[in-house]
Amino acid sequence: MVKTGYLRMKTGDERVASDLLSSDFQELGRNVKRLVNHAYKLGSLGLGTTFLEWIASFAAIYLLILDRTNWKTNILTGVLIPYIFFSLPSLIFDIFRGDIGKWIAFVAVILRLFFPKHFPDWLELPAASIILIVVAPSLLADTVKGSWIGDAICLAIACYLLQEHIRASGGFRNSFTKAHGISNSVGILILFVYPAWALITELI
Repeated sequence: MVKTGYLRMKTGDERVASDLLSSDFQELGRNVKRLVNHAYKLGSLGLGTTFLEWIASFAAIYLLILDRTNWKTNILTGVLIPYIFFSLPSLIFDIFRGDIGKWIAFVAVILRLFFPKHFPDWLELPAASIILIVVAPSLLADTVKGSWIGDAICLAIACYLLQEHIRASGGFRNSFTKAHGISNSVGILILFVYPAWALITELI
């Protein structure tokens, strides 16, 4: 009787242990699935942010070097410099941050100082953006850039450019009908996409 009872208790304990082990494996499986889903979502958001970062940077560069923008003041194009600084993809930013950017900045300064006739006006702002990348302190280049602060600055710049462009064009309708108005308006609207998306992903 004692032996039979012992065997029953042992079998019951084994079943309990087996059930607990099975429950643990099921819980582990659910956690793994959740982790994979979260990683997939974060990866998708990261890829989307990187893609939009490239698009926004090219749009800003396009607006910067556009010969005829019909904008009334250089301030409008000048504020694209910090936008490019904060939105430029890390791959290109790190290249310009290194020796390549230093050489480009050095040549640009030499040409501008000693050979101004050979330095076209449309190169001044692109050269200034590279110089800014080279000389920017680590606080801006490593901390503010890539954070929500840099994204907020980009969004504020995009808002400023759009309202100033509409005002300079004489109204919202004219900004889409005047010569070069459509290209400028579309380019400025693209500037909204990256910082808005980046700020949304920061909140998720």
